[in-house]
Amino acid sequence: MLRRLYDWTMEKAAHRHAQWWLAGFSFVESSFFPIPPHPLLGLMCLAEPKKAVRYAAITTIFSVLGGIFGYLIGYFLYDTVGVPMLNALGLMESFPKVRCYFQANGEWAVLLGAMTPIPFKLLTIMAGFMEMSPVRFIVSALVGRGAIFMTVGVLFRLFGAPIKAVIDKHLGKVTILFGVLLVGGFAVLALLGGGAKKSNEQCAAPAETAAVSLLPSA
Repeated sequence: MLRRLYDWTMEKAAHRHAQWWLAGFSFVESSFFPIPPHPLLGLMCLAEPKKAVRYAAITTIFSVLGGIFGYLIGYFLYDTVGVPMLNALGLMESFPKVRCYFQANGEWAVLLGAMTPIPFKLLTIMAGFMEMSPVRFIVSALVGRGAIFMTVGVLFRLFGAPIKAVIDKHLGKVTILFGVLLVGGFAVLALLGGGAKKSNEQCAAPAETAAVSLLPSA
């Protein structure tokens, strides 16, 4: 079962129209779609390591273009489109705290957030809502998204073929190892989160106040 799923996914990732799917996923994820492009990018780089840098560039460019779309939603259509969309995605509760971080850090919030698991759409809509400088937003998004995606592309371009050979031969073992690393990663993030307690507390009170202000009036 696992082997068939792997082979099927690799076939789709190597499809002649896969680049358009990657571009589309990258664009919509930055503004309203819940599934990130990272898995598809990784599989496409794995399927064709020689094209990994190109795939990474496509992901970066269209992710930033989608981010601009999200920015426009936050700037012009926050009440009519942004709020319902964030509610539908379950991100509205995080909005007040992210707003606090934006007020304190500005473009650094976009740059660093673009390289983390934080939903990028939340950052792009927030940037528009906070009327962040469009130029600073685009530069920060480009640097942040480029850092994560181009790193993936370069690594697969350099080491993709050997990695693919290992996975093809030891798929089951690699799957188990990935699961262990994934669980370990969450454990490390939880420990690191304790060190960020002070920073979180600084935004806790403003978040509570902002959350009340965002509630609809009776």
